[in-house]
Amino acid sequence: MSATDRGRAGPELLAPAGTRRMLDYALAYGADAVYAGVPRYSLRVRNNDFTGANLIEGIRAAHALGRSFYLAVNLMPHGAKLRTFLDDLRPIVSPQQPEDAPDALIMSDPGLIDLVRTHWPALPIHLSVQANTTNAAAVRFWQRQGLTRVILSRELALAEIAAIREQCPDIELEVFVHGALCIAYSGRCLLSGYFNHRDANQGSCTNACRWEYRLGSVVLEEAQRPGEWLPIFEDEQGTYILNAKDLRAVEHVAELVAMGIDCLKIEGRTKSHYYSARATQVYRQAIDHAVAGQPFEPRWLDELQGLANRGYTSGFYQRHAPEDLQNYQDGVSRNRQAIFVGDVVGVDAAASVVEVEVKNRFARGDRLELLTPTGNQAFICEHLSDRHGQPLDVAPGSGWRVRLGVPQCQDSPALSPFALLTRQL
Repeated sequence: MSATDRGRAGPELLAPAGTRRMLDYALAYGADAVYAGVPRYSLRVRNNDFTGANLIEGIRAAHALGRSFYLAVNLMPHGAKLRTFLDDLRPIVSPQQPEDAPDALIMSDPGLIDLVRTHWPALPIHLSVQANTTNAAAVRFWQRQGLTRVILSRELALAEIAAIREQCPDIELEVFVHGALCIAYSGRCLLSGYFNHRDANQGSCTNACRWEYRLGSVVLEEAQRPGEWLPIFEDEQGTYILNAKDLRAVEHVAELVAMGIDCLKIEGRTKSHYYSARATQVYRQAIDHAVAGQPFEPRWLDELQGLANRGYTSGFYQRHAPEDLQNYQDGVSRNRQAIFVGDVVGVDAAASVVEVEVKNRFARGDRLELLTPTGNQAFICEHLSDRHGQPLDVAPGSGWRVRLGVPQCQDSPALSPFALLTRQL
């Protein structure tokens, strides 16, 4: 869907929706579109509840807000799945109510793409990143097959993306801007299949690359290069030959907007609704600032640092750190991080009190931040009690519901559905 069709300038912001809850939070915090996978035919078997009626309800929720819902059907199937594909997909793409159909399919296998183009030629198809599209000739090939959008490979630099955009002006291009990176080329990893017989290329990856591995003094020597030693070592963050850092390209949003990229995508496999909300909020602001010609906000780096991550990198977008004086590698304060501590499940606006379903420990005196779709507010936790009004010093953790005094806020009545609470570390 183009920016004009959405009534908003700039690229589409596409957020993950592995569950209905993630979908609702992503839309509330500013996503133009969401994506989820059909478990049997996507790379999203885990943490995925979009089947049957729940899938229809998710599509309806997005459409009710004028947003788009893209369905991932992006695995490379073996023969058994090929035989059931059309029958399983038919009720999804041709529902009783046409408005209940997804806005596009995200696909990578040429055979499945051909089946969809044959049986549902009007259905838009977006080429998955799994297809490893790295050049303009490949983009034009897929355009000739009738695809409407190509999701470019993660292994491209900004200059390469700009060149593809210039050479392919009349097809939609999408790129990833945030989330997990894989140690294999565009996610084609064998580790999980080798260790656990759960194939990443069939959607059931166990993230074996992120397990804790212990190494002694280990070096590699290539047989034709005697004496040239490649050391393998680990630090407190892990062993990087296995454990890739996460992508964070918020500092490159303005460049991607200027290029005319149609969609910026947030990765979110096995992530929480808090992750979806916070990441969507930050990238929504970054896109809107870029479109308006407003400067980059270093605070966005701090806010993303509060999400679970394995260290951040700009991936292949930028091969070397910038040499100018502007610091886009860290925020103002390196140790200003946050942890998700609770969902707001009730609001007493008159008393400036919210009821919180606790997820992680926090205490009286902690510096907290209330996240809402209309803005965030930081404050010191001064008034904390149990559900019956008895004072508490600590909200111990998951399983507790507490009442928390918050600063008076004009938007307090609107907090309940999607407000979140974090604690600054």
